Amino acid sequence: MTIARLTSTILLATLLVTTALGQQEQTIKVDVDLVNLYLTVCTNKGRLITNLDRESFNIFEDGRQQVITHFSRETDVPLTVVLLMDTSGSVADKLRFERDAIAQFLPTILRKGRDKAALVTFNHDFELQNDYTDDSSVLTASLEKIRAGGGTRLYDALYYVLQEKLSGPEERKSIILLTDGDDRFSHRSLQDILQLAYRNNVSIYAISMNNIGRRPSESDLSDQVMRSLGDDTGGMSLFPKNMGKLASHFENIGNDLHSKYTIAYRSTNQEKDGTFRAIRVELNKPHYVVRTRQGYFAPVQAVAERKSASK
Repeated sequence: MTIARLTSTILLATLLVTTALGQQEQTIKVDVDLVNLYLTVCTNKGRLITNLDRESFNIFEDGRQQVITHFSRETDVPLTVVLLMDTSGSVADKLRFERDAIAQFLPTILRKGRDKAALVTFNHDFELQNDYTDDSSVLTASLEKIRAGGGTRLYDALYYVLQEKLSGPEERKSIILLTDGDDRFSHRSLQDILQLAYRNNVSIYAISMNNIGRRPSESDLSDQVMRSLGDDTGGMSLFPKNMGKLASHFENIGNDLHSKYTIAYRSTNQEKDGTFRAIRVELNKPHYVVRTRQGYFAPVQAVAERKSASK
């Protein structure tokens, strides 16, 4: 179960040992704190690299190298995905293209009986249009009912999805976000979203609708927000220049979702102090690029556990 940005506290076993003499039962609990990372490796031009081995990676936490305890190439792990669509008035003229691109995308990632996706929309409010299903046609039907209008509460909608829909124990959790990033009404902040994404181990794939039909600007605040949402959580930030590029960006996301590495390590810092721990991943192949989370929050020692330790 994920405790912090990338931290997972897994209860490995509860063993009942019965003695031969007194038939006395003794419960032994083994708690192992693991930090789980999902990584994507690609070339500078974006081509995915999926054949690396454990020896290709070096993990550092707060500058200290860590020992990798688990490594695998994740191609068959079930996906839990929330599609989060901006339906405010500012994207009304793009809504039809968004629906068409998503309808083409969903069948390519949802495997019956294994993966699940939900659809949430937001403008001045947010609404669960369709709860989790593995049937892409059900979600596509829900897309046809969506209409645009109103203001934008991006951060509040993201917080709702992270807190209410993606706080469970599933391994691979992602948000696919379509928005122009223009948030003027939320009570939550970008920092709130990043912290909760780290705690729930959720990657965000942020597709900006901001540059379609105009010249992009590196200094545009909404684009900076999209880069932070995608890049800092181990997902992607994508900036199509026209609606024709939208389908190819969804294809890139689908390939990325099914081309992850999983690495786990047990932190050398065993303090349960709730502090942020920065993570750096280095490859022994410097011409490749690795994408993953920027860190995690350490677990916090429970009150009962602290009292027991002080006795």
